[in-house]
Amino acid sequence: MDKLTALSLSIGGIAGVATFLAVGPAAGIFFIWAATIAWAAYFLLGANQEAVVNNITCGIFGVFMAWATAIMLTEISPTTMLGFPFMAAFTVCAAVIVMCLAANIPRLATIPCSVLGYSSTFAYLLQTPDKLNKDVLLGFSMSNPLLVISISFVVGTFCGVWSAQLSGKLTAK
Repeated sequence: MDKLTALSLSIGGIAGVATFLAVGPAAGIFFIWAATIAWAAYFLLGANQEAVVNNITCGIFGVFMAWATAIMLTEISPTTMLGFPFMAAFTVCAAVIVMCLAANIPRLATIPCSVLGYSSTFAYLLQTPDKLNKDVLLGFSMSNPLLVISISFVVGTFCGVWSAQLSGKLTAK
């Protein structure tokens, strides 16, 4: 079987399993959209062991940075003198600068993966009702983005690994 067909079949099959989990037994703790972001990043990084490490490490670092930013955002008073929009923008700006400067640490040098983790976390917080609050952010529950988005990133990265491995088996003669 040619490589493209093998990869298409392996990605499709594993995507079906991942979707079943996301809308079935793992609903609420595994988000298919966050997993596929990590899955794609794994392939963009070269689909090798280094890609696994960088994707998971930097993705979760991005999740952490977004989580910390979200906690800071909950501290901004709606009546702050400079206004909430300005203070929120300043908070995000500072956090993103820190996240990018962290690339001076070699293990955190894959900035795009950190950004994907950061963005996925805010997608979850801003699009899911009642998640951007201290009780959720500081609680130990499967609503906390630090947990659920990190889980989704790890599983998504391994979906990439498994699809690459299955593809390799399908192309072997």
